[in-house]
Amino acid sequence: EKAKILRSQPAQIVEPKGLLYVQQREFAVTTPKDGSVSILGSDDATTCHIVVLRHTGSGATCLTHCDGSDTEAEVSLIMSSVKSFSNTTGYGRLEVHLVGGFNDDRQLSQKLTNQLLRAFDLQPDDVHLVTFCVTELNDREEKDIHFPIIYGIAVNVKTAEIFPATFPEKGPDEDLRSAHVLTGATLTNIYDAKMEQLHIGPYFWRPFPHVDFWLEQDDKQILQNLSTSPLAEPPHFVSHIRSTLTFLKEHPFPSRSLFPDRKPRIYKKNEEGLWEQVCSDKI
Repeated sequence: EKAKILRSQPAQIVEPKGLLYVQQREFAVTTPKDGSVSILGSDDATTCHIVVLRHTGSGATCLTHCDGSDTEAEVSLIMSSVKSFSNTTGYGRLEVHLVGGFNDDRQLSQKLTNQLLRAFDLQPDDVHLVTFCVTELNDREEKDIHFPIIYGIAVNVKTAEIFPATFPEKGPDEDLRSAHVLTGATLTNIYDAKMEQLHIGPYFWRPFPHVDFWLEQDDKQILQNLSTSPLAEPPHFVSHIRSTLTFLKEHPFPSRSLFPDRKPRIYKKNEEGLWEQVCSDKI
């Protein structure tokens, strides 16, 4: 029933003001007290799932974008991150919302759904499954091709409302963060809620293999080889991958060009509610 209600809502366009956008293999956690961030969101999930974990007592809310790379470790990580904000309150419960995936040919969505359910089930704490809009419950068919109904969601940290969403602005450092994933990153916490700062990096990788070869390929080849579900990707998938590959080509050694001082790139929300880079020497 809950999935049906969620699927029937049109996706809202979420503007960058007050938004913290979470990319694949990233997570962020904050509380209703946050003066900078009121919305956590992520989209472009095809076989991936977006997970929202919330403690009803403290209001601490975590959003992450899982792709099945190491689900058990990821669930433990987001559990401890939410609990770190929730220890003070004796009341309330942990609630989880799972959204994403569809009936894809390789059954990657189904596998990830099962992994997530098992990982939450293995937790010593009670976790209440509130929204379950994944795989076959998020599937639509058109001319024998399957697609997800919802590709992205947002959660309002203040009101706990969850709704389908798209995001015109996925920054800051969109290419850098995507490059981190493409080179095999593990799940990374990108937000310091106490300081209300976004921390990107420092990230290190080796030169991406065959980057020139991939950049020479046509759209079809990129879609076929670099997507888990070529037929169901959003229209900007290929341009996004090209942009990330170009970034990897320009920065084969991030320790030299991006993070010479081994410090993260730090952003804070400015008066307009938009991310602005903070000089690291001021911290």
